[in-house]
Amino acid sequence: MGRKLLAEFFGTFWLVFGGCGSAVFAAAFPELGIGFTGVALAFGLTVLTMAYAVGGVSGGHFNPAVSVGLTVAGRFPASSLVPYVIAQVAGAIIAAAALYVIATGKAGIDLGGFASNGYGEHSPGGYSLVSALLIEIILTAFFLIVILGSTHGRVPAGFAPIAIGLALTLIHLISIPITNTSVNPARSTGQALFVGGWALQQLWLFWVAPIVGGAGGALIWKLFGEKD
Repeated sequence: MGRKLLAEFFGTFWLVFGGCGSAVFAAAFPELGIGFTGVALAFGLTVLTMAYAVGGVSGGHFNPAVSVGLTVAGRFPASSLVPYVIAQVAGAIIAAAALYVIATGKAGIDLGGFASNGYGEHSPGGYSLVSALLIEIILTAFFLIVILGSTHGRVPAGFAPIAIGLALTLIHLISIPITNTSVNPARSTGQALFVGGWALQQLWLFWVAPIVGGAGGALIWKLFGEKD
């Protein structure tokens, strides 16, 4: 179990460091910025690369909502759920801490929202709580459907990380303007701890919605996709 938890820690670290790092530094230097498309691609690449790197060790969840969804789908033992979530959150927090130290190493830098997730006045596009709740549930559900489908035994082995990485890229392209994209409670928690205030007050949504969506996506998959 120790090796699996370490893999989840480092995988989640890379996801937050690479994905949120691209957002933090793109926001700080708009003249050099990679834009929404670049940030979306960065998140997809983090999952794709770490799924190949350590997915064979831990399964490559890197996300509490994914772990919950896989548990609901019967693909992951419930006894391992809490340790996985702890490892994922720890990886996200350490990654956010590293980003904070690096970003604040330049005098006068504007961190903005530090890639935190939000709704209402803290949504990039000013979208409401209802909009944020709905988009996070829907996108996490489809993320689980992609994960469960691409890792099914009837699908050729070795291609799942590509599908999963592309799915996460698409998810970010859709929802960065709405919530700055979570679909991952660990990712949201790490950034919110360093922003404090409003980000911590709104963090509940970015736990509730992805977990509901992850469980829902697993149940949907079991209706039509799990049988051979």
